[in-house]
Amino acid sequence: MNAKQIGLGFVLADFSALTAYAVYQVGYVGFFESLFGSIVGITVLADLVIALSLVMVWMGRDARQRGVSATPYIVATLLLGSVGPLLYLIRRESGTVPVNARLHAAA
Repeated sequence: MNAKQIGLGFVLADFSALTAYAVYQVGYVGFFESLFGSIVGITVLADLVIALSLVMVWMGRDARQRGVSATPYIVATLLLGSVGPLLYLIRRESGTVPVNARLHAAA
């Protein structure tokens, strides 16, 4: 495990703990009621949807170049938000060489 993976692991653990605490405090339904309860919450949610949509497009393209499937990470993103991209980045840092890089190295 390299330094980037360790750093991403800490971010993932901290974010997961924060999310779990928020759900514990207000409940799963209360979490969404809070988001939809004000224009600020709706704005933050819209921003998150836009940002994570862009990240999912990037993950799909990057995974295709590396010859791996982005499906589990996209599903995780849809269900758990930033957890999906964090998991993908940890996986990506595992040293997998992009398919294109292998093709160019062989030439």
